[in-house]
Amino acid sequence: MSNYLIVGASSGIGQRLALQLAEAGHQVYGTYYKNLPDSENEAIHYVYLNVLDEIISLDFLPGTLAGIVYCPGSINLKPFERIKPGSFTDDFNLQVAGAIKVIQAVLSKSKNSDNSSIVLFSTVAVQTGLPFHAQVAASKGAIEGLTRALAAEFSPKIRVNCIAPSLTDTPLAASLLNTETKREANAQKHPLKRIGNTHDIANMAEFLLSEKAGWITGQVLHVDGGISSLKI
Repeated sequence: MSNYLIVGASSGIGQRLALQLAEAGHQVYGTYYKNLPDSENEAIHYVYLNVLDEIISLDFLPGTLAGIVYCPGSINLKPFERIKPGSFTDDFNLQVAGAIKVIQAVLSKSKNSDNSSIVLFSTVAVQTGLPFHAQVAASKGAIEGLTRALAAEFSPKIRVNCIAPSLTDTPLAASLLNTETKREANAQKHPLKRIGNTHDIANMAEFLLSEKAGWITGQVLHVDGGISSLKI
């Protein structure tokens, strides 16, 4: 049994991963911001956290962490000329600075584990140029750079990897999938002809946290239905 911290475990991929880790016998410390999820699983411990606070406290965590997963993100798709510079800063604070604060706050606890792993999230839009994705791609591009830098700095003690999904059926993407026409159009863009689901992404995150991924670090893994590399 291991201890895991999932920041943003109240919905979507984070919630799905929390359930999978708990079902596998681990203790999960999951943070929420807006809504405290209903959970009857005693292995999931939910705690309020606002990653935008200047100072955050993670004193509720045990002394050893086998894994850190940072899930908070946003999807703001607009033409570049309509994006205010401050919106880029807001995204950076949520997706990059928030991750940095969390990792710095619990780094000593990760070092206490024999198999420690950090999992971050990017997007297919970083390495595959997509229109109207400038805002999200800018912050997630920083996440990919942070992943590689920390993987180098923390090796061999802590592995650091990043998952880059394509469009996934989560509350965050609800406005992009709120009609059958939108769902089908987006599904057809992918070689596998479907939208990703939370299981698809959580399964990869669970693998990266496990000892089965013990020789994998500094990687950006695309779980994207093939859209980043295939043209069919």
